[in-house]
Amino acid sequence: TIHNVELQELDQWILSKVNNFALSADKLYSNFETYKLMKESKLLLDDISNWYVRRNRRRFWKSENDNDKMAAYATLYSVLLTFIKVLSPIIPFISEKIYNNLVCSFNPDAPESIHLCDFPQVDKYKIDKKLIEEIDLVKKVVTYGRSARNKVNLKIRQPLQSVIIFLKNEKYDIIKKYEKQILEELNVKQILCVENLNEIVTFDIKPNFN
Repeated sequence: TIHNVELQELDQWILSKVNNFALSADKLYSNFETYKLMKESKLLLDDISNWYVRRNRRRFWKSENDNDKMAAYATLYSVLLTFIKVLSPIIPFISEKIYNNLVCSFNPDAPESIHLCDFPQVDKYKIDKKLIEEIDLVKKVVTYGRSARNKVNLKIRQPLQSVIIFLKNEKYDIIKKYEKQILEELNVKQILCVENLNEIVTFDIKPNFN
């Protein structure tokens, strides 16, 4: 279970995200704002598949069944279970099918339907807002970096010398902390941070005479 393993930083991040999602869902259901909940669920699903799972591929695929691998599997299991429980009122049949595969297939003592389960209980103190902010910033930097590559048709497999980063909020300590991840994601050798936008951008203003 999730309580019997030593979690890594990314495990704590995705658990914080899904708990935050459950907390938000409780309020949105009460206000009948399910359309907002579906938007949040789409963002969380992207976090799960395109960041957490992708960044942890080595942990999932390695041959040793050590604590690190078990932590990754336990985290993913917990996240998926919470996710489908939150969305079960909206997607009842899909969530029921996933629940049967994840739970009922090997745990005979579990409720026989996801719709007989309690809504996920959220411990607000287990939501690490600082960690969420840090990893989300890293994701945003990587997204912009990949977008810049696409605009000039430079494939991600082509290594580059450096990437230049400018942040309005000046949280460059976060960039330094997660430097290795950014270098890997963008396939660059060096990160250069600038404090003034004019160092990397020039503006050319042309009047519209019409």
